[in-house]
Amino acid sequence: MKTGVLCIHGFTGGPYEVQPFVEFLQERTDWKIIVPTLPGHGETLELQNLTAENWLMAAELALRKLLKEVDKVYIVGFSMGGIIAMYLAIRYPIAKLILLSAAAKYIYPTQLLQDIKEMAKEAVEGKLEDNILYKRYSSKLKETPIRATLEFIRLVRIVEPYYSHIKIPVCLVQGKKDGIVPYTTAEFLFDQIGSEEKELIFSETGKHHICYCEDCEDWFYRALKFLTEKGVDN
Repeated sequence: MKTGVLCIHGFTGGPYEVQPFVEFLQERTDWKIIVPTLPGHGETLELQNLTAENWLMAAELALRKLLKEVDKVYIVGFSMGGIIAMYLAIRYPIAKLILLSAAAKYIYPTQLLQDIKEMAKEAVEGKLEDNILYKRYSSKLKETPIRATLEFIRLVRIVEPYYSHIKIPVCLVQGKKDGIVPYTTAEFLFDQIGSEEKELIFSETGKHHICYCEDCEDWFYRALKFLTEKGVDN
């Protein structure tokens, strides 16, 4: 029985956001893993005139192709990709779902301010260019049109009424120091999702890019166990 995994990156991001987890799975399984780049995303952002439907359809087309090539599909969704993953899980025969820093609620100002303070401190000390967070977000802030951000918010609102329709096994992973999505979002989703089989994993040190957190290997193993252990849908 051949297994496939569709991994979906986040808003203004690209496949690199989930790459550490993808590599972890590739080293330990023979699964077919695909990580499409959503329209307008990747190394350079070109988000003008793109809509929520463009991103949903791109992920849907990738899933349809994968479903033809394998017997069983898992979906891993990071941030906005988590919202798209839930949308797909309602419409297609998905076996299990992993939601990483799923952006059901977004922009948590307290932690974001703390991150900005850290960057300001490092700028004074001459270390700013070495700050990973700074590198990821400085260019995005300049390149992201307001309209694209509004489309991201609209995408969340499109999917939100249907969280309870998700019945398949779900594993949520969330960093407690996430500066983009408040960590309480994972608790909110855990309660809203209609699945009987669901697991919630917190990273005490994790920020938004959860695949790059200090304790990522801990949850990598737990997530793999969640996918491989036998259950009603396995």
